[in-house]
Amino acid sequence: MKSTARAFKANVDRALVDTNLQQSLAMLKVGFSERRRQAVERLPEFEALRDRARDIKNHTLAHLDYYLETFETKVKGLGGHVHWAPTAEDARDIVLRLCREAGAKTVAKSKSMITEEIALNDHLEAHGIEPVETDLGEYIIQLRNEAPSHIIAPAVHLTKDQVADTFLEHHARHGFTRRLTERNDLVAEARQILRQRFQDADVGITGANFLVAETGSSMLVTNEGNADLSNTLPRMHIVIASIEKVIPTLEDAGTLLRVLARSATGQEWSSYTTFNTGPKREGDLDGPESYHVVLLDNGRSSVLGTEMQDILRCIRCGACMNHCPVYGAIGGHAYGWVYPGPLGAVLTPQLIGVEEAGNLPNASTFCGRCESVCPVRIPLPKLMRHWREREFERHLTPSTVRQGLSLWAFFARRPTLYRLATRVANAALSLFGRAEGHYRALPLAGGWTTHRDLPAPPPGGTFMAQWKARGGASR
Repeated sequence: MKSTARAFKANVDRALVDTNLQQSLAMLKVGFSERRRQAVERLPEFEALRDRARDIKNHTLAHLDYYLETFETKVKGLGGHVHWAPTAEDARDIVLRLCREAGAKTVAKSKSMITEEIALNDHLEAHGIEPVETDLGEYIIQLRNEAPSHIIAPAVHLTKDQVADTFLEHHARHGFTRRLTERNDLVAEARQILRQRFQDADVGITGANFLVAETGSSMLVTNEGNADLSNTLPRMHIVIASIEKVIPTLEDAGTLLRVLARSATGQEWSSYTTFNTGPKREGDLDGPESYHVVLLDNGRSSVLGTEMQDILRCIRCGACMNHCPVYGAIGGHAYGWVYPGPLGAVLTPQLIGVEEAGNLPNASTFCGRCESVCPVRIPLPKLMRHWREREFERHLTPSTVRQGLSLWAFFARRPTLYRLATRVANAALSLFGRAEGHYRALPLAGGWTTHRDLPAPPPGGTFMAQWKARGGASR
């Protein structure tokens, strides 16, 4: 996927005037977040589970080499194969080679953000292999030639009418020529078409929510069952996962599952939780004849032991973006690459460089909602601040921003001058009047007031002036 993160501001401008997108985002704001709140309230020990989940991931990252080697040994002992991919290019080439060995013409894929990260679909298509997305949301956006806008709800940016139009356009060649209007009918139509694609596929490709070192299992958490069909019907099953997905034991998997579904969709458990442990064995009624796991690094090992390591705890639940006011206003495509929202604001600069994605960590109000709902307690605002610091150190921030900060620093180091300047600014703002404690428009502040009101200073003057008037110390 080609990055447009440099054009973040232009992406945002388009998103804010996209009527269909704004309609879809309005439903998101009262959907996932409210269901999560209700699910958490029903589980008194949820906060303790978050601590346990954080500790599991921290322990694993501290001993990542050991658990990856243990996982590899277990997979091989079960008759499977493990392939190490230092880069995205390596991962693409490994998958292509495996598909060619299987003589594959068609590949059934379940939803996987890692395959988006390495642009696998484009690579397979360029070499004559057709990848078919089988997750309903991914299937819809594949028909539309779009990228996912959310890590668990890829088509959340679309309205029902847009989906209906897409199906009418692309399903006519399959004999479906009536425009449907009901959600259940749309799902049923997609199911009829995808059923044959499952049966035709030579290879099934899935991601993995977790890799269990104790058993050599890859674990999938879904609500549609498409991942199960993708890994049981084809002759070959390929799992693609990044190295931080490994966890020590099945017991740890149980803990992480209890926070994952609640954080993602507000469910106690997802509809399907599947453990894939090697290829089909003698006596098995179904399953793949060969089983391969591709372990992707793609820059992650360089994060270990650094101030950014906490991002590797992420279990891809999407809670941070479900609760983020910025994501809720602009959607996922505005972020310009695979991972949107607060997760993307931290991970994308790590994977493609702060030079390319420096806008993203700046697209935050630092309200802290993302950290407050993260099931593994990732300090996302803190990590975004780290990227802002790196951007500033490398002189990548706009000159106007750097000059503004220098001007503020000049006054901040001179308290008397600072208090004088704030009193003057407060008096100047009073000349423009105020409406119910805010300004609807101000000179030189159109970038803010075009989309929101600007809070007005309190009538009693600056904080320091009020503190002094009430008998507080001033120095």
